[in-house]
Amino acid sequence: MNKNSLLKSIESPIDIKKIPIDRLQDLSNEVSDMIKETIEENGGHYSSPLGVVDLTVALHYVYNSPTDKIIWD
Repeated sequence: MNKNSLLKSIESPIDIKKIPIDRLQDLSNEVSDMIKETIEENGGHYSSPLGVVDLTVALHYVYNSPTDKIIWD
C-alpha cells in the first residue's frame, strides 16, 4: 500500500462516503490487491472474497452502515 492509499484513510464505514465516487474503483482495487497479497502469503482462495469487493464498497457508500444493517445470506 502506498502513502496515498485510500484504504489507509478508512477507519470506519463513514469514511467511505468521504471518498469521491469516481475514486471508489481505486478503493476496490486496493482491497482486492490486499486480499491477493494475503492469500499469496497465507494460502486460500481468491474467488469468494474478490467477488464481493465492489458490492461491499458500494453498499457501504450508499447505505448508512453500521446504522443500516447489511446482512449477507
